[in-house]
Amino acid sequence: MSSDEAAGSLFDLPPEPGRAASNVEPAALDEELQRLGRRLPPSIHLGTSSWSFPGWQRIVYGGEHSEAQLARLGLAAYARHPLLRAVGIDRSFYQPLTERQYAGYAGQVPESFRFVVKAPAAVTDAALRGERGAPAAENPSFLDPVLAREQFVEPALRGLGQRAGPLVFQLSPLPRRLTADGGHELIDSLGVFLRQLPREVDGTLPVYAVELRNAELLTPRFVRMLHDAGARLCIGIHAAMPAAARQAAALRAMDAPNDEGEDWQLKGPLVVRWSLHAGLRYEDAKNRYAPFDRLLDADLITRGTLAHLAHVAIRSHQPAFIIANNKAEGSAPLTCIELARAIVGQ
Repeated sequence: MSSDEAAGSLFDLPPEPGRAASNVEPAALDEELQRLGRRLPPSIHLGTSSWSFPGWQRIVYGGEHSEAQLARLGLAAYARHPLLRAVGIDRSFYQPLTERQYAGYAGQVPESFRFVVKAPAAVTDAALRGERGAPAAENPSFLDPVLAREQFVEPALRGLGQRAGPLVFQLSPLPRRLTADGGHELIDSLGVFLRQLPREVDGTLPVYAVELRNAELLTPRFVRMLHDAGARLCIGIHAAMPAAARQAAALRAMDAPNDEGEDWQLKGPLVVRWSLHAGLRYEDAKNRYAPFDRLLDADLITRGTLAHLAHVAIRSHQPAFIIANNKAEGSAPLTCIELARAIVGQ
């Protein structure tokens, strides 16, 4: 488990709802960043895949704190940054969280803040894995809608309420037997699964998104299935997947299959997770970028694609959720700042 993907998993429960974390303060930011935050449309939710990095001192946090302190107490300070309007909760991928845990997070952030939450691997991984992550057996709970509802959808939506952003089902790398011949049976099963998930929980309307780690599944059949199931394609920027522009073309095909004009419209929220710089393996990126306080590998092409997609979302009157990882360019909050500049044309 990576610390970048499982913020707080080592340090467990967040503060109780309504109890402020007072000993972690936000960084003092210059007027240029404050002005950038005012110019960025409120429908654009930029954020990072977690918040517990000591290397973000003077970028997000004002003082020196340990990873444990930030994991438990840093979220309220993070949410005061003018450009960080969302955050990923990836620890739910490794272990289901309770409604109380989600409520603890929601109680630390403003009403406009959003959480992008990953579904448990118990539902999205076709394999049960051994200690080193190697497949050990078939997972009997793969794409189980009852388990997804009880251990993920309902606790997340009840705990987060209106602060819930997209619920992301990231399918772990799938065995060849499930992706052969275009993965038709798998895609059909995924459509059945998505249609059985709740359409509303205690007044909150969920946004379901699917992220692939098998490029061969990004097909017209797959995007038609998402459209028919009322789910969104999560553009997952990762070494295992095509470039962001190629995935954006699939999103356009899903939302505007008969529109060849320039002004295509999104039919739902834009969901993006920028996880890893092209050409790097996870451990290589971690070693190269730690302590995640600088941009070392600027990816101007991906930034440009995401800025364009944000403009499409604005024009379509749809919210955008773009979550960046430290492994994308070296420092996730600095990536968000550069994305904001690209979006507002600054």
